Amino acid sequence: MKAMRVLAVIAMVAGLASGLAQGDATTSATDPALTNAPPSLTKEADPKAWSFSASVYTYVVPDDRDYAQPTFTADRDWLHLEARYNYEALDAGSAWVGYNFSGGEKWTWEVKPMLGGVFGHTTGIAPGYKSSLSWWKLELYSEGEYVFDMGTSSNSFFYNWSELTLAPLDWLRFGLVTQRTRLYKTNREIQRGPMVGFTYKRVNLSGYLFNPDDDKPTFVVAVAFTF
Repeated sequence: MKAMRVLAVIAMVAGLASGLAQGDATTSATDPALTNAPPSLTKEADPKAWSFSASVYTYVVPDDRDYAQPTFTADRDWLHLEARYNYEALDAGSAWVGYNFSGGEKWTWEVKPMLGGVFGHTTGIAPGYKSSLSWWKLELYSEGEYVFDMGTSSNSFFYNWSELTLAPLDWLRFGLVTQRTRLYKTNREIQRGPMVGFTYKRVNLSGYLFNPDDDKPTFVVAVAFTF
C-alpha cells in the first residue's frame, strides 16, 4: 500500500508538471515560493504592501506515518511573520517573527533572522533563519532553527533544509536538497537527494526524493502559492 501511494504521488507530479510545461511560463523559476522562502521584498513594487505565501509539503515516509507540513508567511517591508505545523514535531505548531534583509545586483541575497515559539506535542523557543544567495540561474537556499525544548532538554535539536538549484528555463528548476529532521525515524543524520520544481504563474510544484540509494527512500511533494 505504501508503494502504491508513492507511485500515485509520482504520477500526480508528472501529470501536473506536464500541464505546467504547456502553460504560460512567465513566472521566474527562482521565485522563492518554490522553496520554503516567502516572496522576496526586492520583487515588490510597493515595499509597504503586504505579500503572502502558503505551502504544503506532503511526506510519504516508508514504514512510518505520512504527514503534511503546511506553512503560511506574511511580509511587509522589514517585517516577516510565519506560522508552521508539523515542522518541529508531529502535532506541533510554531509561530515566528523576523526581520527582512536583502541586497545585491549580480549576486543577490536575502537573510531573515527569526525567533519562534513552539507549542503542542513539543514546547520550546527557537531562534532561526532563512537565507538565499543567487547568481545567474543558480540559487543556494537554506533555512534552519535550533529548538530549545522546554520539557526535556535532551530533545533540543537543530533542524535544517537546504537546496542548491539551477533554473535553465523560467518554469523549470532542479538540483540537490538536504534535510536534518527528527519528525520521523531515519538512519541518516543528514538526508539528501535530488529535486525538481515547476512554476506556473503564482503556483509552484516541487518533488523531492530523499536517500534514493536506500531500499525505501522518502518522497516529498510540495505545492506553494504566492499572493
